[in-house]
This record gives sequence, structure tokens and C-alpha cells, in this order.
Amino acid sequence: MATFTRPQPIARLSRAAASFRCSAATRQRRSIATAANSSPSSPDITYPPTSDKHAPDSMQISRKDQRAAAIKQAKPFSEFLTDNFHRQHDYLRISITEKCNLRCLYCMPEGKQSLSSPPLPPTRAQGVPLSPSSHLLTTPEILYLSTLFVSQGVTKIRLTGGEPTIRPDILPLMHSLGSLRSSGLKELAITTNGITLHRKLDSMVEAGLTGVNLSLDTLDPWQFQIMTRRKGFEAVMKSIDRILAMNKLGAGVKLKINCVVMRGINSSEILKFVDLGREKNIEVRFIEYMPFDGNKWSQGKMVGYKEMLEMIREKYPRLRKVGDEKNDTSKTYQVPGFGGKVGFITSMTQNFCGTCNRLRITSDGNLKVCLFGNSEVSLRDVLREGNDGQPIDEEAWEAMKQVEMDRRRGLLPEDAPLGMGDGERRLLEVIGMAVKRKKAKHAGMGELENMKNRPMILIGG
Repeated sequence: MATFTRPQPIARLSRAAASFRCSAATRQRRSIATAANSSPSSPDITYPPTSDKHAPDSMQISRKDQRAAAIKQAKPFSEFLTDNFHRQHDYLRISITEKCNLRCLYCMPEGKQSLSSPPLPPTRAQGVPLSPSSHLLTTPEILYLSTLFVSQGVTKIRLTGGEPTIRPDILPLMHSLGSLRSSGLKELAITTNGITLHRKLDSMVEAGLTGVNLSLDTLDPWQFQIMTRRKGFEAVMKSIDRILAMNKLGAGVKLKINCVVMRGINSSEILKFVDLGREKNIEVRFIEYMPFDGNKWSQGKMVGYKEMLEMIREKYPRLRKVGDEKNDTSKTYQVPGFGGKVGFITSMTQNFCGTCNRLRITSDGNLKVCLFGNSEVSLRDVLREGNDGQPIDEEAWEAMKQVEMDRRRGLLPEDAPLGMGDGERRLLEVIGMAVKRKKAKHAGMGELENMKNRPMILIGG
């Protein structure tokens, strides 16, 4: 049985759930948001350099000592998050809602209709049946699971959906997650369609937002309405411009535009997306069309990355490969002289399973160790064992914490209800067993087409 390698998260969760307190970095992010909203005549804000070479000698020595001490005190990565192929999973993606304000062709199934019902117009879709609210993770449950995973070595959390920005408490949730930076969280990111992002971006940056993956599959407003079955192209572009404006002032939000390429639908726009990066620091990532329940995938609709690469090189023969980040899912290229980059996510033609470091939690609390795998395990049910199987709201969470605190102080008899200490051990055992069952690689293209899996909207991008 695996052993605990890091401190338990109960005390830290109470801090994460508490009201967010501004650090110096947070105050700086607020000044960025304010400056980005100001008029063009406002003076530019300059930020202190962070590089060691600008620091006094005494500070450089201090930082070197701190790094050496950190290396010396580093603990081994959690066995619970390490699979049988020695892959360490330090990246957690959490779906926080099943709902979405778009109906994208490759993500949202059209659903089944009765023979007597009239056909749906091309701009509408029935979508997916939504889970009862009691089946979905509550905010305290999301915070608890996030804290637990960070305590075991997760350094990056990405919020997905559905569309995460339409969750009513998305902003306080992100502020609470941002406080996990003191426990080892380094990156807090979001995957969004950008429709409402521009209205919430300032507060997200204050919370510690470090990355935005924005889904955009066409640069034509009319085609956008066809592909998403909704209006909103202008709002998406406003969100992109807002991020770029804030980054000019030092916000440091990594912006990546994700484009799912489908032959005969948006494949003719590949070069237009490449040209987005001519002047702007934008990375466009072309995603091979993948099969999920209800999205009518076929191999003929899929455009492989080598074919896309050839299209781009016909116009830009000097396109060159650039270095990829560790555990990156994208093969990255750049046109010399361009400010931006292009990448290819090659899930169908060249898998990247060997370096996978990602785990997913669905909005109904299931752990998926592989995007394409159809095996899941419920963390929600294990978590709720300490609450008679009921959703853990704020009141229940405070009561459960009190039980555990009383147990630790010896104030409860041995046969008292289980506290969260026992729940943590059970959760970690379930997580560890699921991670150990992760396969070396996902199924091939022919098998994936016929495998039963969730629709993409119920997995989380």
C-alpha cells in the first residue's frame, strides 16, 4: 500500500475556503487590471524586474540559498499520483459545470428526437441531459479535492466545463483556489469559449490566473454562428483583445487559442489562424478532430497534423520547429518574424501518452485518468461517505472539520462517526488504484471511433 508523502490538507482547506487576502502579487495584478481599463492617455505602469541579475549581490546569495534549501528539503513525488509507467501526474483538470452557452458541433450532441417532434433548425441542438444538482460537486467538495491533490504534488489546476465562466461562483472559487499557491500550486488556468470571459477577467487575474485556453474554430462571424449554433463572435474577440491588453501591462496570462479542424468546415481557415500571430503574441493550436459520443466523427472529416503542416509550409516555407515545454501536448512551430506560434495537438495520428501528466475530474465527481478511456471512479461518493452520502455544503463541511479536530484532540470516542482523516486515506487509496490502472497509451483510431465514452462537454476540455 502506498504511503503518505506530504502533509494532510484539512487545515489548508480551511485557509483556502476563507476570504481571499491580497498578497503583494495580487495587488500588482489589480493595478494591471485597473491600468488596462484606463484611457490611452494614462501613464504606462512599470514593474520591478524579477531576474536575479538585477538584484543586489546579497539578494542573489539569499535566493541561491533558498533554492538550495528547497532542493534539499524536497520530498519524493506522491506514489498515489504515479502510475506503473513512472508517469507523475502533477496536472489536474476539473470540470466545474455541465452547462454551456454554445452548442459546438464537435462537443455538444444533437440528442435524440421522437419521430413525432419537428426537426431542429440548424442553429439549435438539444444538447445533453443535465445531471441533478445533487449529483454535481459542490464548491467545498471542489476545494477539498483540489487541496488534496495539491498536497500530493499537483502544481497546475485547470478549470473546464461545460463553460466554466457561467458557473455563478466562478470568481470566489478561483480566489480560493489561488490561495493554494502557498501550498505548492504554481499554475491556475481555465479553458473557455470566451463569450463572457472579458467581463470576469480582471477578478480572475487578481485570483492568480496564469493561463487561458480559448476555444475558437473560425474567424468568420457567420461561420461561427453555424459551428456553435449561437451568436457571440464579437464577444470572443473582445476577450482575446482584453487578455493581450492586460499582458502588455505585465499580467503574464498565457493565451492559447484552440481550433478543432474539420475537413470541409473550417479547414480552409488554417492560414488565417496562422496570420493571427503575425503581430500578436498568440499561440494557435490546431487540434485533430477526435471522436466522442454524439459528435458524428468520421476519419474523412479529420485533418491530420502533417497535412496541416504542408498547407502552412506552402505559404510559409521557413516555418520552423521550436522547443516544446515538458509534458506539452502540442508540437510547436513558428514562422520567423512572427510574434506568435502555431501548435498541433496530434491525439489521433501521433499520441503523446508517454509523457502524459494529466488527470481529470468530471463535474459529477468522477476521476478519469485518460481522456479517451471509458473507465471512471467516483471520488464524490467516497468524499460524501462522511456526510451520509449527501452533498457537502458549507455547513456540512464545517461540521465535518469540527469532528476531525475533536478526534485529533481526543474528545471523541473510538466509535464516533468517521472524520475527514479517514476520508483522506480512503480517497487517496481510490485515486492511487485508478492511476495505477492507467494504460501505457490510449486505443487506436479505429477502436476509438467505436468506443463508448462521454460527450466531450461532460468530460471537460
